[in-house]
Amino acid sequence: MPEQQYNPEQIEPKWQKFWEEKKLFRAEDFSKKPKFFLLVEFPYPSGTGLHVGHCRSYTAMDIIARKRRMQGYNVLFPMGWDAFGLPSENYAIKTGIHPSITTKQSIETFKTQEKSLGLSFDWQREVNTTDPNYYKWTQWLFLKLFERGLAYKAKIPINWCLSCKIGLANEEVVDGKCERCGGEIEKREKDQWLIKITEYAQRLIDDLGLVDFPERVKIQQKEWIGKSEGWEIDFRIKNQELGIKVFTTRVDTIFGCTYLVVAPEHEIIKNQELGIKNYEEVEVYVEKAKKKSERDRLADVKDKTGVKIEGVMAINPANGQETPIFVADYVLASYGTGAIMAVPGHDRRDFQFAKKYNLPVVEVIRALEGAEQLPEEVARLPYEGEGVMVNSGEFNGLNSQEAREKIGQWLAEKGLAKKQVNYKLRDWVFSRQRYWGEPIPLVFCSECYKKLMGNPKSEILNPKQIQNYNSQNSKQEFNQGEILNPGWIAVPENNLPVELPNVEKYKPTETGESPLAKAEDWVNTKCPKCGGLAKRETDVMPNWAGSNWYFMRYCDPHNDKQFASPELLKYWMPVGWYNGGMEHTTLHLFYSRFVYKFLWDIGEVPKELGPEPYKKRTSHGMILAEGGVKMSKSKGNVINPDDVIKQYGADTLRLYEMFMGPFEQAIDWDTQGVKGAKRFLDRVFKVAQSVILNTNCHPEPVGEGSQKNETLRLTLQGDGCANLEKLLHRTIKKISEDIEAMKFNTAISALMILVNEMEKEEEITADIFEKFLLILAPFAPHLAEELYNGIKNQESRIKQGEEQSIFLQKWPGYDKSLIQDEKINLIVQINGKVRGALEVERDVEQDEILELVKKDQKISKWLENKQIKKVVFIKNKLINFVI
Repeated sequence: MPEQQYNPEQIEPKWQKFWEEKKLFRAEDFSKKPKFFLLVEFPYPSGTGLHVGHCRSYTAMDIIARKRRMQGYNVLFPMGWDAFGLPSENYAIKTGIHPSITTKQSIETFKTQEKSLGLSFDWQREVNTTDPNYYKWTQWLFLKLFERGLAYKAKIPINWCLSCKIGLANEEVVDGKCERCGGEIEKREKDQWLIKITEYAQRLIDDLGLVDFPERVKIQQKEWIGKSEGWEIDFRIKNQELGIKVFTTRVDTIFGCTYLVVAPEHEIIKNQELGIKNYEEVEVYVEKAKKKSERDRLADVKDKTGVKIEGVMAINPANGQETPIFVADYVLASYGTGAIMAVPGHDRRDFQFAKKYNLPVVEVIRALEGAEQLPEEVARLPYEGEGVMVNSGEFNGLNSQEAREKIGQWLAEKGLAKKQVNYKLRDWVFSRQRYWGEPIPLVFCSECYKKLMGNPKSEILNPKQIQNYNSQNSKQEFNQGEILNPGWIAVPENNLPVELPNVEKYKPTETGESPLAKAEDWVNTKCPKCGGLAKRETDVMPNWAGSNWYFMRYCDPHNDKQFASPELLKYWMPVGWYNGGMEHTTLHLFYSRFVYKFLWDIGEVPKELGPEPYKKRTSHGMILAEGGVKMSKSKGNVINPDDVIKQYGADTLRLYEMFMGPFEQAIDWDTQGVKGAKRFLDRVFKVAQSVILNTNCHPEPVGEGSQKNETLRLTLQGDGCANLEKLLHRTIKKISEDIEAMKFNTAISALMILVNEMEKEEEITADIFEKFLLILAPFAPHLAEELYNGIKNQESRIKQGEEQSIFLQKWPGYDKSLIQDEKINLIVQINGKVRGALEVERDVEQDEILELVKKDQKISKWLENKQIKKVVFIKNKLINFVI
């Protein structure tokens, strides 16, 4: 019997405790039921706690999980913590409390909040990236990459925060500032570990055809990889043996190249022998460029800046013309060759730059259509399309597409060009000079370095200096990664994990080294190969390291022999449905696809699973503060879910966040909307109270076998509910479909319509109300559980006090005969064009429709004086007259 007043504060903890004690939501390995792996991104457990954005995603997937369980699926719906990295470290530095303590506290807070939402996670499979038993396998994964030569160390330019004194990934630089402190950044060269993700670039594009991702997500993935096919062309430096290689996809425009642009980091600028006359001016510009992020440098702003390199000219290989060279920050050293040929007549950006610096603009491709009517050539430039070649020597008159291949081959025959496929994608920077991360399980051994290199000298060369190692000098006991990175020795697998030492000083250092460099007792160790003195790598792994394979660990979270058993991977993988934020549909999705493919390639993932980890990916929109602005503590507009739950209940918060708008769209928070959701649940409770309390609750036998199919008639004020039954079945159908389509807002709208009609009815059967509770249950699980058990107790179907969870009941089906409307709208087309619609009886025949069309003036006018050659009739859908 439910409480007289709907009191979420009493109802919700009771059922949360019941579900946990009964272990209702545990997934069963190797069950004979159809399996369903439902994944939601695990959170960074920051000190601020769960926010309403988390609630939106988690509630949506919880609704799907609960429905699927009721449909007979063995559902794996796990949760864990992405607890290493920048967010946790930021909070620890801010509070002055060690990250191991703040992280543990944050996890406890998050877990309590998630349980208070009534989320049906399988907590038995909880993972934590900071747990040594977990990151042992993150380290193992790195060693597998290292052993196969896919991990290497190199000196590269990185984003350096001048305030925090740490390196930042591109995604940690926002509007040219450090995400952590808002301070200035610059480019600095640092030794970094990188992963050769570029070797998987083409496969990461091709395999998008195997998955059910939104088209925008596939586009984002492809744009991040940035594949382009073209030619690498050699522009020789005048009076020098040097050259500048440029990559272009439009070699057909080379006769229009009037200047070259090199990146500020280009090696030519550092070449003292070239005799750059304005070297100091160039250096000043290069230093300014270091303070910009790549995102800022590539921003589509009209005013591009640059400096001409005086005293140095290039030779255009197509026409032999001397070509000036500029340094400009909109060209990146990391893409292509770090230099471009500028064709201002046929590139908008080059055109703007050329006009600013008074450089020639030459037309070499003319649009075919209406070209003769155009004014002088500069007025019609830049033209970026295809056309006919002009001012291009022997190639004049050719179509530009045809010329592209012919000019490329012509230059190739001269030894000045070669075909090239380029990717914007760069190798994955995998090391951070921080404390709070997974230790990289490598040591540097001077003796092994000398043994491998055959170098009798005691000096240790920089790994950059020996990248072109002589493989003949390598010894069999060294793996591919150790040969590629001489002196770096892998920690044996049986010595994993290399645990993160507990240090007092964990803030970034003045020198830019990781704080671990000062932990001498930990750093100084023995080489696992030769037994000599060695030093541990003090850089740690990035935020992404533990989050790119966690979904596989959920399949077998307690295995201490393997990262996951092949049998359990084969049973649970691939992930059936993965939901997360749009901000993670590029990098996280990309990196985790790569890691899975690598493990699949080396046989750690069963081959029959295929090369993709996720069957389906969806994303949710952001929740904005009232007024449509982003929530932030500085603005004081952050909504704490704890406050909403305390005032209105978890079911209200769940219902509101699903009802507030289309799931994939950003939406504004509305306190009045929260109150509206609570009023709806109040009405549901009131209907249930009235139904239960205003009856004698005597079961009435109905025909043969009535003991199993008894119907309890619960009298309110009148008789009959045939129309309500029809509406119920239509609602069941809609809810079932809308949940799978993530149309949660329209599903809840349908529930509200049904409740409206219930309030009008004079009689309701227990069967109808119970089915209503079954479809309400995924959205408002606590209230549905309370009311369902209240009815069961009233009917004496269970012993008083012995609860029977609604989530062990079968998801209701619908009667097709009851969901059909008596009348339908039938579309009328003439020659395939819609000319109107007719309201007709369901299953009406073609002859009757012809008569109705003749009587409809708006439609019949289209048939006047016309001969009907053919009629296409699809019952209950449309009729098309071919005239």
